[in-house]
Amino acid sequence: MECGTGSWEIQRNDMAVNERGIREALKVVLDPELKKSLLDLGMIRDISVEEGQVSLSLALTTAKCPRKDDIVDEIKRVLGRLPGVSGVNIKLSTLNREELTQLFPKHPLVGLEKVRHVLAVASGKGGVGKTTIAINVALALAGKGLRIGLLDADVYGPSVPVMLAIEGSPEEENKTIIPIEKFGLRVMSLGMITEKGQPIVWRGPLVSKAIKQLLGEVMWGELDYLVVDLPPGTGDPSITIAQSIPNASILMVTTPQEVALADVRRAIDLFKKFEMGIVGLVENMSYFSQDSSGKPIAIFGRGGGEKLSREFGLPLLGKIPIELEIGKGGDSGIPLMISSPNSETGRIFQGIAEKILSAAR
Repeated sequence: MECGTGSWEIQRNDMAVNERGIREALKVVLDPELKKSLLDLGMIRDISVEEGQVSLSLALTTAKCPRKDDIVDEIKRVLGRLPGVSGVNIKLSTLNREELTQLFPKHPLVGLEKVRHVLAVASGKGGVGKTTIAINVALALAGKGLRIGLLDADVYGPSVPVMLAIEGSPEEENKTIIPIEKFGLRVMSLGMITEKGQPIVWRGPLVSKAIKQLLGEVMWGELDYLVVDLPPGTGDPSITIAQSIPNASILMVTTPQEVALADVRRAIDLFKKFEMGIVGLVENMSYFSQDSSGKPIAIFGRGGGEKLSREFGLPLLGKIPIELEIGKGGDSGIPLMISSPNSETGRIFQGIAEKILSAAR
């Protein structure tokens, strides 16, 4: 029996330290998306064994693959259990465009394929703090443990890079754009790929094309929400969004004064024309609280949000006060939901996020 056991151990060692044994063991390592063997998919390649050291290449769908470390650890765990294997060296690479097309007729990480919900933040006019609302709502959603992307679709005045202090340009991979990550958000803006300080002078067709590229040619990956900061008004960009993502929900931003309400009404009518659901209203610059008394002062009037809510039957999700910390956050690149998430205004943004999630259930 002892001789038989010894003979079997020799056979196991012989098998474990050759390429055939390595391939046999690797069949249990699966692609997280397709649930198929990475070896059978051709994503594990260039296997060699020398004096117990296993070397191989792992070709990922993208260099930014969120499960990259998990896959590498699983390969090392599986091979490390084999007798005779003293180490595992893994060289990372990416599949080329042709290989991606062959394996995935429609690449599962590109565009909106893996985005569960799209929340477009809109206003009828500029100057109401729409981008500030979009950024802080996105961060409030991320604070709930969700995977969140932020798309700055304001093609004329992209300000998200400034308000998040994002420097540099996004990388490209296989003719797709990889969003930059900041504060747990995956962020993309035309402001990242145009020359700083230069005006963007585009007319209708080019605007529509640019927005479609930002929606479909960015490697958003798996997201619970993609928050889209729309340009103000009811022009080509807003219409393009409405036509491109008919299942998007709209979050309308207004201020209390009547002139803002008139423009918001027109924007609501536009989105209703395209049968887009409006999740609710946010009234920004609602009031100012004095430090001494704490009594709210309605600098821009009062009741605008409630008026629209009654008129259109839309919920008023929250009232955001005029607060110095919000302005400082926009200038410093550190938004309020990062600097003061548990402040009074931070809790208002958290409440807005909770109501958005409740509406989606």
